[in-house]
Amino acid sequence: MRIALSADEFTPLVQSVRLDLERRGHQVEYLGPAAGQSADWPDVTRAAAERVAAGAADEAVVMCWTGTGASLAANKVPGIRAALCADAETARGARTWNHANVLALSLRSTSDPVAREILDAWFSTPYSQDEWNLSQVEKIRDMEKRRSG
Repeated sequence: MRIALSADEFTPLVQSVRLDLERRGHQVEYLGPAAGQSADWPDVTRAAAERVAAGAADEAVVMCWTGTGASLAANKVPGIRAALCADAETARGARTWNHANVLALSLRSTSDPVAREILDAWFSTPYSQDEWNLSQVEKIRDMEKRRSG
């Protein structure tokens, strides 16, 4: 799977997540600053989310200090369903019920072990295909169409 990875600063968590994704066999494209530098979170997040929306990446993992800003920015890109996840159960729910295609993480509060648990849940949980969940995701798509149309 092709994963766009973004962060507004390069921290040990960014490196840990990148290595974990690569160990899982994913092709990772990092969109963010080098160590010791910073970037604006809306810019790097938008770059990652737009890759997913355009089909250049299958999914994305976006990070900023709290994860909230990255989640908000990603969700402004049509076709993106970003979920800020602080634990594995939230990641499972985001995948199952919301068909989330972008994972947002907090650089401040996500530890390496918790990040691994979240990634385990994220990649092992398929989208629900039941009629009710599909109708909920379709309502989100309709909201996007009305906003852009």
